Amino acid sequence: MIEHHVRVHPSADRLPREEQLAWKLAAVATATEELDPAAVGMAVNRVVDNASVAVASLLRRPVAVARSQALAHHGAPGARVFGSLARVSPGWAAWANGTAVRELDFHDTYLAADYSHPGDNIPPLLAVAQHAGRTGADLLRGIVTAYEVHVALVKGICLHAHRIDHVAHLSAATACGLGALLRLPTETVYQAVQQAVHTTTATRQSRKGEISSWKAFAPAFAGRAAIEAVDRAMRGETSPSPVYEGEDGFLAWMLDGPDADYTVLLPGPGEPRRAILDTYTKEHSAEYQAQAVIDLARRLREKTGPLERVRSVVLHTSHHTHHVIGSGANDPQKYDPTASRETLDHSIPYILAVALEDGGWHHERSYAPERAARPSTVALWRKVSTVEDPEWTRRYHDPDPQRRAFGGRIVITLDDGSVVEDELAVADAHPAGARPFDRPAYQRKFRTLTEGVVTPTDQDRFLSAAAGLAELTAAGLDELFPAVDFEAVREFDRTLPKGLF
Repeated sequence: MIEHHVRVHPSADRLPREEQLAWKLAAVATATEELDPAAVGMAVNRVVDNASVAVASLLRRPVAVARSQALAHHGAPGARVFGSLARVSPGWAAWANGTAVRELDFHDTYLAADYSHPGDNIPPLLAVAQHAGRTGADLLRGIVTAYEVHVALVKGICLHAHRIDHVAHLSAATACGLGALLRLPTETVYQAVQQAVHTTTATRQSRKGEISSWKAFAPAFAGRAAIEAVDRAMRGETSPSPVYEGEDGFLAWMLDGPDADYTVLLPGPGEPRRAILDTYTKEHSAEYQAQAVIDLARRLREKTGPLERVRSVVLHTSHHTHHVIGSGANDPQKYDPTASRETLDHSIPYILAVALEDGGWHHERSYAPERAARPSTVALWRKVSTVEDPEWTRRYHDPDPQRRAFGGRIVITLDDGSVVEDELAVADAHPAGARPFDRPAYQRKFRTLTEGVVTPTDQDRFLSAAAGLAELTAAGLDELFPAVDFEAVREFDRTLPKGLF
């Protein structure tokens, strides 16, 4: 890997574009190295994972809204939308499918200096592949590239410390993935990356307090913006430059300021693109730091006894978990039984209380309003708090992915003063966990989430197509959209309020 040092430069420096981060990212996208077989296999897994959660969310309101908006923008050749046979313009397909993938907070993650859901790159890549008549092999090249760039940015440049939302890294990665998919010149990808970053920088208020449905739309917005940036760059248009290093740019005014100094590691010529192997998916529909907590709660449930005896529950964990989804966020909404689903899936106190009571987690039942309002749950919920433990914060940032920890230690104090406690570093499904997700696990997740929505025959058809993604023709990409009861979806969409389109 090559270390690229990124800092602010005054305009008078006339920083050569070849020394700019956007150019270096574009160069990764336009390199011609053969794809690593393990990376390709994981990319297939993530295509399956995305389809699983997209189909499971078809009848959720934000997904239906995004789909309805997309279906008002037919395109030729266009791209498919989950839940419909219609083809729409690729930007709108990315919008609809990106929202469907993100809605349940149930697909992959990568955590380092910043946060990410790199699977959010796949919907815009698939949309453009369909529209442009590219093959499954082209799509895989785009996916592996997007993950490579996304992971590098998340490792090297922290956004959340300045309350900038993580989709700024997503849009750059998607632009690079599109460049690889379409085999565009480095100059074109360079311009697209800069336009994408410039237009998708937003604050983290979307993940603070009462969290709204925009949490699902945000990555879809970034994906659509990346497509439009690539289209504009292909037509010869330029972008704000240097978008990262400029004296009025991203680093200088939105991140560490004029003295900003970051290091981004990127693969050199001939090095395999394997960053996707450092990412991990979710077994439970909740924010990633909750994954290990749910698994640990299942274990502790058997040791704790009657939960009425619980005096307090304290999770000792990392800075991120405590301050973003724990009591350290100081968001009263995280303890509100009437809070939105989006708020509850970012509330460790709620998630821990329900997991202790139920001994598990369900992507719908665990968030039902009546479930959140259950008196016993509310009583237990208000006894749950989190504290930052410096050791867990250190482990969260361990440079060795195999030693990195995203869990914590739960201490339950009972009414007689006795204590039940245990700890778990990573979720069971994590690559270093007790039951790492493998291809059969992704397939089981797909079958479970699509049961009753996709017939067994169509489940088999989809899984076969995904497994053979590298050999799929352009027309064969249609097989990556599982058949559902399309009329039932249309009927649901007709219940929505009308908008402009």
